[in-house]
Amino acid sequence: MSSEATGMFIAETHTSAAIWHYRVEKMILEGKTKYQTYQICEVPRFGKSLFLDYNIQTSLMDEYIFHECMSQPAMTLHPNPKKVLVCGGGEGATLREALKHNTVESATMVDIDEELVDMVKDHMKEWHQGAFEDPRTILLHTDARQWMVENKGANFDVVLSDLPNPHEDGPAQFLFTEEYFQICADVMSEDGVFAMQAGSANENYPECMVSCIKTLENMKDTFPYVAGYYGLVSTFFQPWGFVLASKKYDPLALAVEEIEKRFAARGVKNRYYTPRYHQSVFTLPEYLIEAYNRSARVLTDSEPFAWTA
Repeated sequence: MSSEATGMFIAETHTSAAIWHYRVEKMILEGKTKYQTYQICEVPRFGKSLFLDYNIQTSLMDEYIFHECMSQPAMTLHPNPKKVLVCGGGEGATLREALKHNTVESATMVDIDEELVDMVKDHMKEWHQGAFEDPRTILLHTDARQWMVENKGANFDVVLSDLPNPHEDGPAQFLFTEEYFQICADVMSEDGVFAMQAGSANENYPECMVSCIKTLENMKDTFPYVAGYYGLVSTFFQPWGFVLASKKYDPLALAVEEIEKRFAARGVKNRYYTPRYHQSVFTLPEYLIEAYNRSARVLTDSEPFAWTA
């Protein structure tokens, strides 16, 4: 279906306090897969945008900010990332960012929704930019957590967990737990690096992010180095949280000069996560530290986080 629509809005509930309305200038495509509804539409100022279950996922204006944050700190921290796993990441942009590094020999992407990925290949080329056709890419459509259980010991240097928020009563709740993080660790190499999107990093709803930090910090034997970081994503009207966990390397010890050297050697050029800005993304504001001290908890399969917004 394609139509002109100038009086249409998509409303997204952030919390009980706030609902954000996005004006639809033109509906490009809408439909429903086995797993979710989707709309691709033109939104003024934001440009082409993707909504899943009426929640905005990404817009052309600043998708690079989210996807660089999702991939680049972990990819850069590893001294020689050859084998990468992307869990989720349907638009192909997280995959695209990982493939920027010329050290990568294979990048496996596991996303359960084949219908959505097929649609993205045709209608969101600005996101994947040919990443699906890259000879290094292995694309699988199955449950990421179960796939990793079955591929324990696969020795991925970097695992990027770009999965949906743990909405109440949804299966994604079990992709933000200690058990899930251990499954990720078990498919990683001895010096593997893990990064995840961890939800809102604003003062109104920081509980998911800070609980992910605490949960990974609770796994000191597996991940000696854990650091929360964030990106300023205007499309989401808020800063967005991520967490990096590493078996061997400290992201806070990575010097600007070393990042510059790695970017030059690997042919990487970024627009947001740059050597100069590295320390900034890892410098959390005081309200997140306070939220961590006040409400962070260890997330488990038996007591997962329920995103009630």
